[in-house]
Amino acid sequence: MNLSLRQLVPQLPSGRRTGYGILAAGIVISGLFAVRGPQGIQTLLTKHREIRRLEEENAAQMVANQRRRERIDRLEHSTAEQEMEIRKQLKLLRPGETTFILPTPAEKTPTPADERP
Repeated sequence: MNLSLRQLVPQLPSGRRTGYGILAAGIVISGLFAVRGPQGIQTLLTKHREIRRLEEENAAQMVANQRRRERIDRLEHSTAEQEMEIRKQLKLLRPGETTFILPTPAEKTPTPADERP
C-alpha cells in the first residue's frame, strides 16, 4: 500500500501544466500588487489613521461648540454675566474701582553665567 504522489494525482498534459503555472503566477502577482500597490495595505492604514485623526478633531470641535453654546446661554440669561462681559470688552470701571495693569513677564534669555554648573 505504498502509493506515491504521482499515482494519486493524474498526469496533466504539458500544455495544461503550463497554463496552471501561468494562472498561479498571475494570481500571486495580482495578490502582491493588491497588497503593495497604490491601493494596497499601506494606503489603507494611512487612510484609517487620517480618519481617526479627523474623528478626534471633530470630537474636540463638538466639545468647543458645546462650551460656546453654554456661554451664549449664560450671556442671554444672566445679567451679571452680561455686565461682566461688557465691562471686560469696553474696559469700563464702576466709580471707586481701581484697575491694576501688570506688565507681562519678558522671556529670560540665557546668559553665559546661567549656563555654568
